[in-house]
Amino acid sequence: MPKKNKQNQNEQAKAAQQKEALENEAMNEEQQTKQKAEEEVDPEKIIADLEAAVEHEKKEYMFLMSDFETFRRRTVKEKAELIKNGTESAMRDLLPVVDDLERALDAINKGGDLESLKEGVNLIYNKFVKYLESQHVTAIDSTGKDFDTDLHEAVTMFPAPDPSMKGKVIDTTIKGYKINDKVLRHAKVVVGS
Repeated sequence: MPKKNKQNQNEQAKAAQQKEALENEAMNEEQQTKQKAEEEVDPEKIIADLEAAVEHEKKEYMFLMSDFETFRRRTVKEKAELIKNGTESAMRDLLPVVDDLERALDAINKGGDLESLKEGVNLIYNKFVKYLESQHVTAIDSTGKDFDTDLHEAVTMFPAPDPSMKGKVIDTTIKGYKINDKVLRHAKVVVGS
């Protein structure tokens, strides 16, 4: 019996040691988990991480602002160049008309044939009108139309020759022009009253 007792005691001691080892292991795991949780909740580390994130975002913001400012300057410069070069193109296209007018003046000064001079001036006029049309400039047709303050400027009122001409344009003293649908110059007209 003493042998069985001893064996029983040894088994109990081993079981107690194993139980103690398991408890120690569980305790160590619990402490490690607790320590990790405490490390993760460390407010100083969180603040440092947030400050680093804010600093990163500030840098990104500054880069974006710099890029936008560069884009804005480039756009303003390109717009100014377009305006400058747009008038250059229009003037270049008018030079042939000026050349034709100079030739017509030379012909007049030399005392050329009146009919050929009229024909030459008429050709120059047609060339100029075609140029205006290519630039989307059109004359405002006024005579016989209803008076429209958006298109016409009344120079004077004149008694209408018949009642149907009241409020209508009787005569156009100076032709008006539009570019696309915008009025460049109002037509100066005589309105029937």
